[in-house]
Amino acid sequence: MAVRMRQVSKRFGAVQANRDVTLEVASGEIHALVGENGAGKSTLMHLLSGLSTPSGGRIEVLGRDVTGWDTNAAIDAGVGMVHQHFMLVPTLTVAENLVLGREPTRGLLLDDARAVADVRALAERTGLRVDPTRLVAALSVGEAQRVEILKVLYRGARILILDEPTAVLSPPEVEELWTVLRGLRAQGDTIIIITHKLDEVVAISDAITVMRDGRNIARFATADTTPRDIARAMVGRDVVLAFDIKHAAAVSSRVRTDGPAALAVRDLSVHGDRGTRVIDQLSFSVQPGEIFGIAGVEGNGQTELLDVLAGLRRVETGSVHIDGQDVSLLSVRARSDAGLSHIPEDRHRRGLVLDYSVSENLLLGRQHHFASSIGTMDQDKIARHAELQVKTFDIRPPDVSLSARALSGGNQQKVVIAREMGRAFTVLLAAQPTRGVDVGAIEFIHAQLRAARDAGKGVLLVSADLAEVLALSDRIAVMYEGRFVCVLPSSECNAEHLGPYMTGAARAVAT
Repeated sequence: MAVRMRQVSKRFGAVQANRDVTLEVASGEIHALVGENGAGKSTLMHLLSGLSTPSGGRIEVLGRDVTGWDTNAAIDAGVGMVHQHFMLVPTLTVAENLVLGREPTRGLLLDDARAVADVRALAERTGLRVDPTRLVAALSVGEAQRVEILKVLYRGARILILDEPTAVLSPPEVEELWTVLRGLRAQGDTIIIITHKLDEVVAISDAITVMRDGRNIARFATADTTPRDIARAMVGRDVVLAFDIKHAAAVSSRVRTDGPAALAVRDLSVHGDRGTRVIDQLSFSVQPGEIFGIAGVEGNGQTELLDVLAGLRRVETGSVHIDGQDVSLLSVRARSDAGLSHIPEDRHRRGLVLDYSVSENLLLGRQHHFASSIGTMDQDKIARHAELQVKTFDIRPPDVSLSARALSGGNQQKVVIAREMGRAFTVLLAAQPTRGVDVGAIEFIHAQLRAARDAGKGVLLVSADLAEVLALSDRIAVMYEGRFVCVLPSSECNAEHLGPYMTGAARAVAT
């Protein structure tokens, strides 16, 4: 047995993160660890990888008691963890990132040639092909993911822990990753994957452990189960999964075409931070009662487009209209007052102030609506607003005085969604709205987006999760190198059709 964890517990102050967890992972197995946000998955893997020390229980790796070890001991024993957020130095090359801390030397100097040769050999052997001389800053997201895996393999890892490894990958990149993981398994390596994507769990794993409320509550042989069975075990009830939702009709009675578009973008061009054009003469519209989905590999202009629409980056050429009003030169606050809501793609960097309370985060950007007649903040009004939003959007725990940092990822995302959707709006920019959240929260968020569309709002959905775009959108555009390379009714789309457009292998005339 590669990993055996027995009655493992972990407490952080008053919070019991893990409760008598038992986990067994066989050598040469791909094992999926799934559960809702806050179920204790990442905490358990931090204990295994030496990032944290258990409060109780026993951890064995390859038959040896390693309870309470640190990260250095874990790495030396062949256990490596690839985190969801990349931990690479963008100004260094691939080879320099991999050998960092374990540099081969010639005398007192770094042996660059040997570092490059060692990394190139490892990349060829594992199938994780990437040029060791390239700067990390120049890599695609998929290539950066390969470098993260190579980094732990370079340190001798034979037990790999991958936290949400496909969160930012395109369908072809996901398939490439599966090929690599199967190859590592064939070499005898053991892989533990933390993921919320249940279709991928079924596609890649050999066995599954489900956690809920800090406990392991089910174990499945993958061949004997379905995504629906796994979701039911995770949440404790039946869940509507993204791939259960039928495509929206190409032409729907919801969509209003007799008035101005909810959002209209004309001839928009924008240069990125490095001076290159990242949005190139882009024109499109989102109608009231429509979800317009944008698919594509991250880094093709989606972030810059959303920044321009939200007022976080200036319009260089072209125009942006909301419900017929030109907002191209308006501030973020003025656009909000004009009917624009924005769920940002990074809730920690753009969506929340983590050390502020839930009630404070629920009014960010709209503080002027909560001022009293004498210029102070109306605390009673703030409290009533927060309590209503917490109830309406099912934020847990329902304590508006808690800091946002104390909430699980899914509930942090619900705070952002409650703030942006719990008020009057005409257009919603929804960027990666379910990234890193569990199936229960995904179901809830999807229901909110569909409800906004059905209420006549215009929704611009940008997501790296193609299944999400396919499930929710009325029309879908694929963005590549700052342009839409195709725009189609969702009823004419599937992953196999859109994948080549996402990688630039196919192009069509956008209509």
